[in-house]
Amino acid sequence: METTAKFDRFDLRILEVLQQNGAIANQELAEQVGLTAAPCSRRVKQLEEQGVIRRRLVRLDERQINLHLTVILLVSMDKHVSERFEVFEQAVRAIPEVVECYLVAGNHSDYQLKILVPNMERYHELLLGRITRIPGVSGVQSSFVLNKIVDTTALPLTYVGG
Repeated sequence: METTAKFDRFDLRILEVLQQNGAIANQELAEQVGLTAAPCSRRVKQLEEQGVIRRRLVRLDERQINLHLTVILLVSMDKHVSERFEVFEQAVRAIPEVVECYLVAGNHSDYQLKILVPNMERYHELLLGRITRIPGVSGVQSSFVLNKIVDTTALPLTYVGG
């Protein structure tokens, strides 16, 4: 699949810098990419309008806000019908501890969730009190993160235009 947006070296540098610091001031961004402020601002606005930049956000340190346990949860569904999937997806969107949810293929589960909670007790309550009660959930398998090896939101830009 090829992208319709065209990028030059300035656009790519803007994207690279913004991925590292989305809150950077336009003047500083312009200096880092080798432009003056006005053209830099126009390029950022254009990248936003094209949908390349979806949003800028703040990343919190989960440990600093008492979220010490990261769980990868595999969920199996009893029926592979769109209605079941819609109900499940709507339900997990309403659980703030679920920070990522993917519909997956290639193993014996249908969904992979990333869940952040303070401790095992809270995870147990969430799993048994909410997730396994969602209609259609037929099985779950939990894995517990011991250490994060890669933790980034930055996307590789080496494939742009290639």
